[in-house]
Amino acid sequence: MVDTVTLTEHEAIRDWAAARAGFPAIVDVSPAAGVQPMLRLVFDQAAYLDNDRAERPQNAGGFELVEWDEWFKLFDEQKLALVVARDQPGRREQFHEIIRRAD
Repeated sequence: MVDTVTLTEHEAIRDWAAARAGFPAIVDVSPAAGVQPMLRLVFDQAAYLDNDRAERPQNAGGFELVEWDEWFKLFDEQKLALVVARDQPGRREQFHEIIRRAD
């Protein structure tokens, strides 16, 4: 089992993602565009895979890269937390899961 840490502080999340070349993104998972955004982190080359495709509706299954401020606004509104693998010397795990905070 992976030893994990739960992050809720914006700076800690931004630092964790930056150390892994991660970018904030939003996926619209609703039938109507802009209704049900789902937060996501994308890493490395995956952030650039869709840049040369024709414009698609927001809810067509792809993701949209966004600024951290927009991502954290939804993160806080939905009371979410980021669970990540605890850092180990010499390893940079990308394992992560976005969950609801246990208040």
